[in-house]
Amino acid sequence: MLQFNDVFNNLSLEDERVLLQPLSKDNYPHLLPFALQEPYLWKYSLISGEGEDGLRNYVQVALDAMEQQKEYPFIVFDKQLRQYAGSTRYYDINLPFQTVQIGYTWYGRQFHGTGLNKHCKYLLLTNAFENMQLERVEFRADANNERSIAAMKSIGCKVDGILRSNMPKREGGRRDSIVLSILKDEWFGGVKERLLQRL
Repeated sequence: MLQFNDVFNNLSLEDERVLLQPLSKDNYPHLLPFALQEPYLWKYSLISGEGEDGLRNYVQVALDAMEQQKEYPFIVFDKQLRQYAGSTRYYDINLPFQTVQIGYTWYGRQFHGTGLNKHCKYLLLTNAFENMQLERVEFRADANNERSIAAMKSIGCKVDGILRSNMPKREGGRRDSIVLSILKDEWFGGVKERLLQRL
């Protein structure tokens, strides 16, 4: 069975459009403009990266989870525009059960609708199913986050259902979470090819 360090030993993913590198404290300055200028990015996030202190905490929480071998966060670099674009990660990594979640994904406004997200997801899914040999990749979002849900469906995710009152909201109250997934057989049965055609 694959071990965390076998899979995530300084793992980077790359194609002609995007480079995903392991998140580090050194990346803080590259992400700071988003934290200061685009507060809407954190509307549905369980952990806000807004402001200098918010971003510092956001990065530290991600790095702590990586140290605990629970998550593997990336910083996203748009090779076409030669700019850092945001962040994404694997989380709830469960190698014995051959499952993982992809999420905590956000990009600055100028990168929305550019196709960048599809390249990121193609790289993450290819690595998950073909290198990590996983059986299931899961995605979750606030059930009211229409943009994220549409993006997940557009790459081939199927809706599993709604987890009612699943998590607390930062502003108070609780949220319903929608759960979507792609299975290994679906990836090789057409999802990969359809996504590749859209890159």
